[in-house]
Amino acid sequence: MTHSQSHVGHLDHVWRRFCAALADAGDVLARPSTPTTALDQAEGLRYLSRLTRTALNMLVDSADPDFPRLFMLCDDKIKIGADNPDNIYQQCVVRPDWEYRITGRRNSVPYFSIGSKANRYAIDGTMASTGEIEFGQMEFGSDGSFEIIVSRNPHPGNWLPMADDTSLLIVRQTFDDKHRQRPADVRVERIGPGADVPALLDPATIERQLVGAAAWARGTANTFANWSEWFQGQSNRIYDGDQSVFWKAGGDPNIWYGHFHYALAEGEALVIETPVPECRMWNLQIDNWWMESLDHIHQKVWINNSMAQYEADGSVVVVCADRDPGWGNWVDLAGHRSGTGLWRWINASENLVPNIRIVKL
Repeated sequence: MTHSQSHVGHLDHVWRRFCAALADAGDVLARPSTPTTALDQAEGLRYLSRLTRTALNMLVDSADPDFPRLFMLCDDKIKIGADNPDNIYQQCVVRPDWEYRITGRRNSVPYFSIGSKANRYAIDGTMASTGEIEFGQMEFGSDGSFEIIVSRNPHPGNWLPMADDTSLLIVRQTFDDKHRQRPADVRVERIGPGADVPALLDPATIERQLVGAAAWARGTANTFANWSEWFQGQSNRIYDGDQSVFWKAGGDPNIWYGHFHYALAEGEALVIETPVPECRMWNLQIDNWWMESLDHIHQKVWINNSMAQYEADGSVVVVCADRDPGWGNWVDLAGHRSGTGLWRWINASENLVPNIRIVKL
């Protein structure tokens, strides 16, 4: 390790290496499959800037597993991999040879899960689960408080396993009414021996972090562009791929993921129809080609079990269109003629595949 006061010369070459590696992420904009409309390409540029922001947050500012820091992976602006408008996503970098304590209070959020993950997005586009726990498996105090031990070795009570390659925790809170329901309070701390304060930054560490951030941004962009290409091969229907692929990319094993690609002519709408099985929750969202959720703060670009109007037989009809057709449950395409989307069943008794058809309005 370089002494903090030793002279190392100018490190501009490190910054140039980072910028050059980050520039390679732009190759995703030029894929033959990538749409070339003004909207799609502009959103692609913005998407790469968003990936860069979250990569730097995760791998530079929140990268010390000795001092775990929960940070927002996605929010109303940073969007990744069909992020759920009904969710709050938080992440925390950890190391498997330490133990951690998660404490908090459940409040009124209806679904809450924490997964330990092996984050390999920069390498092969996977984020395999190494342990999972959710509200239905947890013990709580009379006031709704909880404590979870995160470790490789089993612990009594609420325990979240880690494996030898665990590097990340993902906290997923899902609402069916974000305005009314209160998120769980969550805190993470390392337990056991360790440093009292973070180490001073050195050139080797920041270089490793910057290069890692560029690799993560590039790997993430390519992972979800690959997915969009898969879905595009079965356009206007639910993709019939293996669910384990989505779980290995960081998905929740309690969720069935019905991804799809859509392509519509002017004046056409996408109609999605399905019976509704017994389930904890469900939702449908429209995304762009980059698999970003659309502007769910200002536009009606998704619907869930508490928002929907149901048919007399209990089924649901969703109409994705430029304007409200006056029937079914309208979801706004928000100016998109093509893109991706996702139907989720959470803890469903049966994972029914919704039917998709195109109609002229």
